[in-house]
Amino acid sequence: MKYPKILTILFALFALMMPLLACSSKSSSTVTTTSAQVKKWNSPPVMQIDTSKQYTATIKTNLGDITIQLFVNEDPLTVNNFVFLANQGFYVGVTFHRVLKGFVIQTGDPTGTGSGGPGYQFADEKVTRDYVTGTLAMANSGPNTNGSQFFICLADLSNQLAKNYTIFGMITGGMDVVQAIGNVPVKANPNMGGEVSSPTQDVHINSVIITEQ
Repeated sequence: MKYPKILTILFALFALMMPLLACSSKSSSTVTTTSAQVKKWNSPPVMQIDTSKQYTATIKTNLGDITIQLFVNEDPLTVNNFVFLANQGFYVGVTFHRVLKGFVIQTGDPTGTGSGGPGYQFADEKVTRDYVTGTLAMANSGPNTNGSQFFICLADLSNQLAKNYTIFGMITGGMDVVQAIGNVPVKANPNMGGEVSSPTQDVHINSVIITEQ
């Protein structure tokens, strides 16, 4: 069933604004889920990237590779966090748990429920760019609640999203893969209030490779 365009946009906006329940752990030990061992930490990583260099991420999914230029100079805290988690293997096997057709695809939750994270939260960084097609940004549940979840814009959402989600990269290759993920069949997600965004086919991250230049 197709809905009028304005209703589709409003529904997608409402869906994206729904809180993503963030996990907060008091221990640095790993925890076990039904599918894998999930690493957690009790605080954000210390700065370990070199802001004088350029960083590229290649997200290898079971549908193909996505290449991203990371905005290290604009958003060093966020890029540092992403690089840290990627190098720790945190994203291996993580699903794209949320697909809003024509809007965004979202991943980064090792539990696949939309409520998981790395065990800590960190501060927002100022958003100066627009949410154009191919934008990589952090998902959050309110100010300064960033963790491990992120989304990629499937369309130009410049006039649809408030600048509340830190933009830390841009797709430079594999946008066809992004769109393919955005077109997988979906069903209602009980963890998201019945939002029709839960993929009915497996789509996941095999690995994230960071390149420093």
